[in-house]
Amino acid sequence: MIVITGANGQLGRHVIHNLLASLPARDIVAAVRSPEKAADLAELGIQVRHGDYNRPETWPAALDGASQVLLVSSSEVGVERAKQHQSVIDAAGAAGTVRRLLYTGILGNDTTSLRLAADHQATELILRESGLDYTVLRNGFYTEMYSGQLAHAVGSGSIVGSADPGSRLATATRAEFAEAAAAALLTDSPQRYYELSGDTAWSLAELAEEFSRQTDTRVVYQQVSPEQHRAGLLQAGLPELLADILVDVDAGIDRGDLARQDGSLSKLIGHPTAPLADAVATAVAELKANSPS
Repeated sequence: MIVITGANGQLGRHVIHNLLASLPARDIVAAVRSPEKAADLAELGIQVRHGDYNRPETWPAALDGASQVLLVSSSEVGVERAKQHQSVIDAAGAAGTVRRLLYTGILGNDTTSLRLAADHQATELILRESGLDYTVLRNGFYTEMYSGQLAHAVGSGSIVGSADPGSRLATATRAEFAEAAAAALLTDSPQRYYELSGDTAWSLAELAEEFSRQTDTRVVYQQVSPEQHRAGLLQAGLPELLADILVDVDAGIDRGDLARQDGSLSKLIGHPTAPLADAVATAVAELKANSPS
């Protein structure tokens, strides 16, 4: 029995649909904060159980009988996220049946100084001290985090950031990271750590060029200072914590923290990762589908 936490999220749902190609639905458990929102998964024959990162008491029942657990990291960055993860890890250790726990971390977690990595570094420490057999899927960034900026970029004519125009990052799609998680769950002898990133690294300037090419609209990458970047994000209504994290991400791009590549992702999923152009094409199609006729 495999339990997927945070299974109502996009990554968790992708993982479940990948697993369904190899496992009967009854062997998959979707642990979710709001079971009523997972009715479609229940209709497929998947067990839906209540598992809330903010309610540690829900996890013993959610993990009952589990042989493997995929702990999809909480989205509540900076809100005691490692503590949320620990409640799942503790319940997995106490269950007595869990032979392996997999965790979705961040690329280069052992070397990066990204602010986003702090919770992942704390969680990896918890795992090392847990006594559980574990695997960490150190995921790079989702390409959709950037291709999803298409509508705003086309409307404004620019992508604004504080990273150097030539600095690169090796992203992959959410579906590819989910495919990797499913493959690791189905592997008899997985690695302890996987550094997962796209086969091709690209720059924000190249993203702007791809937006321009596929929409026949002029989009440029506008580099600003970190201070200007932060001020613009705050003016757009973002919370201070998120604005600070995004500025820090661009600093990490300049350091090369998100450009790490060793081919582990394509090897694990058995095919090359999609190029940036494919993700932009998907975003363009979605934009057209949602635009007034």
